[in-house]
Amino acid sequence: MRHARGYRRLNRTHEHRKALWANMAGSLIEHEQIKTTLPKAKELRRIIEKLVTLGKRGDLHARRQAASQLKQDQYVEKLFAVLGPRYKERQGGYVRVLKAGFRYGDMAPMAIIEFVDRDVDAKGAADKARVAAMAEAGDE
Repeated sequence: MRHARGYRRLNRTHEHRKALWANMAGSLIEHEQIKTTLPKAKELRRIIEKLVTLGKRGDLHARRQAASQLKQDQYVEKLFAVLGPRYKERQGGYVRVLKAGFRYGDMAPMAIIEFVDRDVDAKGAADKARVAAMAEAGDE
């Protein structure tokens, strides 16, 4: 029985898990869809749901709480400027986890985690902008 087991440890130390969730939550906020292993996706869902709820609140204290969990200010800004207003009327269930087969190397179960009403153009937008800026700088 798994009574009083609060979360998955994923064979990592506390500090490693904290950094992992900060990085994965930031990537999910930036791209609005990421592919990872199924246990990580299921655990990330708990963290993202709480962050989006903070984004819906929108006050200064909520912004500081989100900033303490996320690594970069651009993720906090998108959380409060885009995602919070997008899900203002929704009562939870902001992300979905879709099973995506098994990884080739070790047969680990994979999953896609994405926001429910996601912006399809958000995935890879930062990378495309960076490549375009580098190409423009190379032309000069």
